[in-house]
Amino acid sequence: MPDTSFLNWPFFDQAHRALAADLEAWCGRYLEPLIEREHAAGNDNSALDATSQALVSALGAGGWLRYCVPQEHGGAYPERLDVRSLCLLRETLARHSGLADFAFAMQGLGTGSISLFGGLDQQQRYLPPVAQGDRIAAFAISEPEAGSDPAAMTTRAERDGDGYRLNGTKTWISNAGLADHYVLFARTGEAGAKGLSAFIVDVDSPGLSVSERIAVIAPHPLGTLQLDDCRVPAEALLGAEGEGFKIAMATLDIFRATVGAAALGFARRALDAALARSAQRIIGGRPLADYQLAQSKIAQMAVEIDAAALLIYRAAWTKDAQGGRISREAAMAKYYATEAAQRVVDQALQLHGGLGVVAGETVERLYREVRALRIYEGTSEVQQLIIAGQVRAVHAAERDV
Repeated sequence: MPDTSFLNWPFFDQAHRALAADLEAWCGRYLEPLIEREHAAGNDNSALDATSQALVSALGAGGWLRYCVPQEHGGAYPERLDVRSLCLLRETLARHSGLADFAFAMQGLGTGSISLFGGLDQQQRYLPPVAQGDRIAAFAISEPEAGSDPAAMTTRAERDGDGYRLNGTKTWISNAGLADHYVLFARTGEAGAKGLSAFIVDVDSPGLSVSERIAVIAPHPLGTLQLDDCRVPAEALLGAEGEGFKIAMATLDIFRATVGAAALGFARRALDAALARSAQRIIGGRPLADYQLAQSKIAQMAVEIDAAALLIYRAAWTKDAQGGRISREAAMAKYYATEAAQRVVDQALQLHGGLGVVAGETVERLYREVRALRIYEGTSEVQQLIIAGQVRAVHAAERDV
């Protein structure tokens, strides 16, 4: 059983503790058959898509996708998204299934911008079916030459009568080929961040196609979108022209901390596996767990996990309790938690010995699943730049007082 003592930290209230317990019980009852399908699907796109759709439907039926949208549109909380709940959900789901975590996360990320900046008509159209698991969402910002630097994107949106015409390429897009809509960012004005705008692009928009599917080491639906004179109506614009960068950053401000939570879920599963294996594995007539070097690794893993959890839930609590931007806290949480989870999983694999690299073993699968988290929604290097910029800004402000 995983260590749940962290739920007694002051970041949480009784509703969060009940949420964690209810989700854990639900995963035990409903997730196992889908996890078997996940492992069997591999990189077979049709099987992968079918499993992902089944996971979204199950999460919707279980009521868990309600945490991705505001209460007035079928969500769990009034007015805002509760980041602590999102983190608890991602941590728990990731501990059970990387694909289940992915399915949940994309429903949140693919509609977060609509929840934060959408007009009432947009929210009423897109959010309720996402909360019910009847519509699959996606977030399309990365381009072949504009991944870590969204301000460098070249996809363009030009006014065309009573709508817009979009041209360009988006890549590394989760749910490409599976989503019913994409929150997509394109350039409507000058070079740099101020010239970007956000659009809600339905999958049946003329000129939108999936040009390729991308197979990755931890399979999930991923691909490249091609926009060739893709026509969208004026009401597809999210917010106002020129607000795209602000919309993207505000959305990532919420969901970056949840990436750290997913990494934390992987790390907790790795520690559980390492504890079990080191107790069973006999070396020199003694369990591996009796050796000081093994105990040192387990101690390091436990410290990394608690440190990551503190940063994640500090960021989430700060957003929920104080509002405003949490760029520094979210960047710290994502950076440290994803890097720490990589180290924890690696140590767990080492304690397994040769069994750790056998395809299909828990730690082998975690080793593949955790790696991408240090890249998507801003690489570790980008998070370091954000943290350094925030620290320097605070220092300069204090110096000028």
